[in-house]
Amino acid sequence: MSSHSLVPHGASGFQLPVANLRNVFRPHEVERKLAKLPQREHESLRTTYERMLERGPERFQVKPSGVPDMAALYEQLPNFTDALDDVKRHVALSQDCRDGLEVTPMLLLGPPGIGKTHFARKLAELLGTGMNLVPMSSMTAGWLLSGASSQWKGAKPGKVFEALVDGQYANPVLVVDEIDKAAADAQYDPLGSLYSLLEHDTAGAFMDEFAEVAIDASQVIWIMTANDERCIPEPILNRMNVFQIEAPTHEAARLIARNLYTSIRGDHGWGQHFEPEPRDDVLDALAELAPRDMRRALMTGFGNARLDARGEIGMQDLPKCGGSRTKVGFLQ
Repeated sequence: MSSHSLVPHGASGFQLPVANLRNVFRPHEVERKLAKLPQREHESLRTTYERMLERGPERFQVKPSGVPDMAALYEQLPNFTDALDDVKRHVALSQDCRDGLEVTPMLLLGPPGIGKTHFARKLAELLGTGMNLVPMSSMTAGWLLSGASSQWKGAKPGKVFEALVDGQYANPVLVVDEIDKAAADAQYDPLGSLYSLLEHDTAGAFMDEFAEVAIDASQVIWIMTANDERCIPEPILNRMNVFQIEAPTHEAARLIARNLYTSIRGDHGWGQHFEPEPRDDVLDALAELAPRDMRRALMTGFGNARLDARGEIGMQDLPKCGGSRTKVGFLQ
C-alpha cells in the first residue's frame, strides 16, 4: 500500500476520508503473461492484459474518516438494525490506524423485495466505495464470479476481476444476489470460488480463470442475499455473519414509505409541485407493499397526480389490484 493519500474521484459531497492506494495485481506478472501469448491468437486475452497495464495496479482503499452518523440509515432501514450494528463495529475498529476496513462477509436472509439490495447500495455510499451486483440466478452463474477459461469461445473475466481491475476501488462492496438460486451442476460449482474469496488469507491471491493472474480480493466487502439458507453449503455459511431480515412492522413500513416519498420529491425538479408530506391514507396503503414495490407505486402516484394537475398524491393515483380492497398491488 502506498504511504501517500488521495481523495477518491467522485467522492465529493460525502464525509470521506483520504484514501490509501493499494495494488490489486502485480504488473510484472501481467507483462510475463502478455509476452507468452502467441501472435494473432487470444485477442480478447491480449486486450485484457493491455488494459490492465494501461490502467495500472493502484486502486483507492477507502474508509469513513470517523464512525459516521448512521441515524438516517437506521431510520431508512429499520429492519436492518442488527446488520447496521455489525457494520458500525467494523468501522469503529478501523479508526485511528492505517488498517483497512475489514468487514466480515454478511448474509442477509429474507423474502424477496424486502430491501436487501437497497441496504447494500446504502452501505457502499456510507463507506464511500463502489458496489457491484452479481445475480446468481443467472444462467451463466457458474462463471460469474471466477470468469471462464480463455480456451472457451466468448469467455471473459468474472465479476471479482471486473470490480477490482475495471473499477476504482480495492475494497468495493460486492453483492452476490440470491446465492441460494445458484444451481450447481455436475461439472462446475458456481459457488466454488467463494471458498477462497471469503477467507481473508486466500483472497489476497485470487486467480480469475480467464486472466490467470493473481488478484488481491482480500479487501472486498461481501454481502450475500438469500431467501432460504438451506440451499447454501455449510462451509460457505460458516464464513459469514448471518442476519435474518424480517418484514418491517406497519409503522416501520410507513416510515420507509415517507422517507421514500421525500427522497423522490427532493431528487427531482418536478418535486417542487408536490406537498412536502404525503397523506396518511397513502402511507397506510404503501405500508402494505414490499419496500421494492413502494418506489414504483409512488412514481405511478406522482405521475397520475401531475396529469391531473394536483400537487398531492391521493389513493386514486396509486396502482390498484383487482377487487374492492384498497390494498395497493401490481397486476401480474
